[in-house]
Amino acid sequence: MKKSISGFVAALILSGSIGCVKRANTCSAIPPENEKTAILAYANSKGLAGTFHTSGLYYQITDSGSGVTPTSSSTFSVKYTGKFLNGTVFDSQTTPISFQLAQVIVGWQIGLPLIKKGGTIKLIVPSAFAYGCKGRSSIPSNAILYFEIELVDVF
Repeated sequence: MKKSISGFVAALILSGSIGCVKRANTCSAIPPENEKTAILAYANSKGLAGTFHTSGLYYQITDSGSGVTPTSSSTFSVKYTGKFLNGTVFDSQTTPISFQLAQVIVGWQIGLPLIKKGGTIKLIVPSAFAYGCKGRSSIPSNAILYFEIELVDVF
């Protein structure tokens, strides 16, 4: 009897732990094609004449730049402003800051190689290519993000 009670308690603890794990992982990204209407509405309201990348990222190159194009192994420096679609700025860097391309959000990994050093680009990043369903810090889950980026240097 004592063994069966211990086994039952162990099974309850284990199933409770598994249940918690399952609930914690129920987050799933919104496919970029499901956000296309919202992205186009924002682009049209701001007069952006951009293009959809095959991935679902929306971009407008305002200056293609010259020189080096970043690759997945590149480090680069940028100035940028990041906004929510309601216009609220959530991040801005007016002095150059450096990153490795492989360590930034997927939207930047797709968008920045479209320009060269000295170029500027506007990106509307589907939530799956930003911070997805988990969000980050002040960025809520499933947020579509808008960026204006100047690619200052690539090294």
